[in-house]
Amino acid sequence: MSITQTKGSSRQAQALPHRIRDQLRHDILTGALPAGTPLKQDALAARFQASRIPVREALRQLETEGLVAYPLNRGAVVIRMDVEQICELLDIRMALEGHAVRAGVPNMARADLDALDAILRAYDDAASVPERTELNRRFHLAPCAPANNTRLRRLIEEYGLSTARYTDEARLQATGQDGPQADYHRILDACRNQDGDLAARLVEAHILETKKNLVAMHRMQQDG
Repeated sequence: MSITQTKGSSRQAQALPHRIRDQLRHDILTGALPAGTPLKQDALAARFQASRIPVREALRQLETEGLVAYPLNRGAVVIRMDVEQICELLDIRMALEGHAVRAGVPNMARADLDALDAILRAYDDAASVPERTELNRRFHLAPCAPANNTRLRRLIEEYGLSTARYTDEARLQATGQDGPQADYHRILDACRNQDGDLAARLVEAHILETKKNLVAMHRMQQDG
């Protein structure tokens, strides 16, 4: 085997855990793998035609993202969060995203603004909750990226991913699709005006409203 072939095989081996992680993440966020579902390594290895090593690494990454847990004396399961835990994560999201947007908006180029606009156009056409969840995730990350802080971005991705599957349905039930769209257009306008402080305050208010909607929906479910 040539050196080039060896390097190619090495890259493929390194990419495999990420492909497994991405597919499992998609299945969790779309509800194909509901909360509480056991994630057996042997079954996943067979599904992805891989050994248990890349499966174990993929599950470790999903645990870091807050999507998978290892209860005592049990294997990996899709995590189940209560409302209090989700609200705590949303508070962290407000702090992290607010800081990143304040730092990122002054650095935004035309390409960044065009990307935000494209996400909003796609959101207008989205026909399902999973589609809107993914576009919502992308919109929240976009004005944070120009902060040029990789570790901060990873933290925002982690907390955004771990709360999205719980909060998007609650927000859509409370405000419909038009509510988030209106917020996003105001955020985009602030970004176009290079007003990082206003954009950050709008992002924080949007997350806070999501938190309020989640708590209200939970309260009504309890009362009902």
